[in-house]
Amino acid sequence: MTGRRVIITGVPGVGKTTVVTGALQLLEKEGISYKSLNFGTYMFETAQKEGLAKDRDEMRRLPGDVQKKLQQSAARAMARESGNILVDTHASVKTPKGFLAGLPEWVLRELMPDTIILVETDEDQILMRRLSDETRIRDKEGSGAIRAHQQFNRAIAASYSMMTGCTIACITNADLLLDHAVEEMASVLR
Repeated sequence: MTGRRVIITGVPGVGKTTVVTGALQLLEKEGISYKSLNFGTYMFETAQKEGLAKDRDEMRRLPGDVQKKLQQSAARAMARESGNILVDTHASVKTPKGFLAGLPEWVLRELMPDTIILVETDEDQILMRRLSDETRIRDKEGSGAIRAHQQFNRAIAASYSMMTGCTIACITNADLLLDHAVEEMASVLR
């Protein structure tokens, strides 16, 4: 395996993909490149090919055993990539039966990340972002549920770190402070 492997996580609506895009653009100017891979896209492409889901929101509601198989398939495909890799994913996925680890042992064993970055912000900001995003069908959740999800992500990231020996960085993507979050992420990736 060559290059760094970094996993970027955050609850839906936190803006992790926006921060990643900005950080990668900044690093490109410095001659540092990463290949950005979206774990959900890898899973969804398989789910779509197998006729399991028409969109990513439907995929999230699939039974746990089906989601596990999709995770395994995605992890194997990503593990074959070389160079500096960013894996954009969720530390956990909220399902009708509770949280599902976004990076269970078999995924971590394949990816073996050097760093996990948690993108976070105030739960009220996330709620407002979700309400204004007309491109997705999201579960109705209040600030308390979003706060609990972020807290669970921190706890599960610690267990991921114990399994792999990777470091964990937390970056805040607060409203009107995107540039700060982008620079902070770029700093971790350098």
